[in-house]
Amino acid sequence: MRRLLPWTWSRTGLRRGFQVLVALSVLTLTPMTWAWLDSSGHRVTADRSDASLSSVPAMPVALVLGAGLTANAAPTAMLRTRLDIGARLYQAGKVRALLVSGDNSRVGYDEPTAMRDYLTSQGIPREKVVLDYAGFDTWASCVRARKIFGASRALVVTQTFHLPRAVTLCRTAGLDAFGVGDDSSTDWPLQTYVYATREFFASAKALLEARILHSDPRFLGPREVTLDRALASCPEPCRRAARSHHVSRGHGATRDMGGRA
Repeated sequence: MRRLLPWTWSRTGLRRGFQVLVALSVLTLTPMTWAWLDSSGHRVTADRSDASLSSVPAMPVALVLGAGLTANAAPTAMLRTRLDIGARLYQAGKVRALLVSGDNSRVGYDEPTAMRDYLTSQGIPREKVVLDYAGFDTWASCVRARKIFGASRALVVTQTFHLPRAVTLCRTAGLDAFGVGDDSSTDWPLQTYVYATREFFASAKALLEARILHSDPRFLGPREVTLDRALASCPEPCRRAARSHHVSRGHGATRDMGGRA
């Protein structure tokens, strides 16, 4: 019978095969587990109501991560929701400036400028929007926010599926980061599923870059003072953020928000 079934495994072969499968499963899940555990208690989902922002801690700046442009060089639908959350955070006095980080690596593709133009169309003062033209990926955006723009505390704005990795990477880069995300599964369930699946591979890349190789982004550049200037200019919304920030630090407010899917 064994001769008729050349694929029949011995007990030793089955045991080794099982061990390999277990090892592969652990290797696959480790990066996602790292991102979820490290960001737990530092992220929350924002719904359409302003009440969902009430528990978000006040920070000096919101880091809004890029999410692509349309053929017309306008923000994609998912990016618009990130920008809308950023605008709401500013208007609610949760932040004093917005740092928009995206890709401007080729002629005719300028995410940060498109992001700023959208925000100003929503009533955000132009001087309160800071542009990072070299946010080529999440790790680059986080490292540059810390090393190039001098941020130390920031709200990180993105989608739900991306939030654990984004917050974890920013915390690893040295930021005191708290994530505010949009649950895109309501409006774009198929896209969200695809992007969430990609997070398995993206989290592995993140763990390799941030924790194992400790690599810098491919472009850092000189220290920027644009964020310092944006924080120094203070219309009424940012004065509310400054007062709220002072009160929260004075009373030792905790940031133990529950995790998100």
